[in-house]
Amino acid sequence: MSYFNLWLTGLSGSGKTTIAEKVSDCLTDVSINNEVLDGDVYRAFLSPGAGYSEKERNAFRKKVIVLAGIFNKHDISCIIAMLSSSQSVRTLARQELSNFVEVYVKCPIEVCIQRDPKGIYQRRNKGEMTSVVGIDIPYEEPISPEIIVETEKLSIDSTSEIILDKLKNLHLLKE
Repeated sequence: MSYFNLWLTGLSGSGKTTIAEKVSDCLTDVSINNEVLDGDVYRAFLSPGAGYSEKERNAFRKKVIVLAGIFNKHDISCIIAMLSSSQSVRTLARQELSNFVEVYVKCPIEVCIQRDPKGIYQRRNKGEMTSVVGIDIPYEEPISPEIIVETEKLSIDSTSEIILDKLKNLHLLKE
């Protein structure tokens, strides 16, 4: 097998998308076929009109898992940047996808609220939005991720280096 599935999980604003894009660029630079499956981007066309109930969120996540499997059949590694707040969804992904590497993009909620790149926390505070993970819905921290990166303490370059080094140590990337 020449592919892997890098699953980045963490609160909104923790840095999942930024990390996914940086790691993708590094992989592309060394001619490794990869696709970033960003939850926000793919939700728009895989589950248009879906709400944010747990049932709707899980249905969308399962679609992403299937999509990653399709990419894998063509030796394309997937970098999945998705909040994926429940351990059960991440466990399902681990069972369904080969060469699965879970990355916990750890960041305190206070820092995520300050960053708030999508305005989710601001809309929540104005009462325009409910069901925000980390405030209204619990985020279940990963039990045993292969990688933990604390984005309030690390630069994007350091974070990417940690992830790429781990992929090499797991023999999923050539030295």
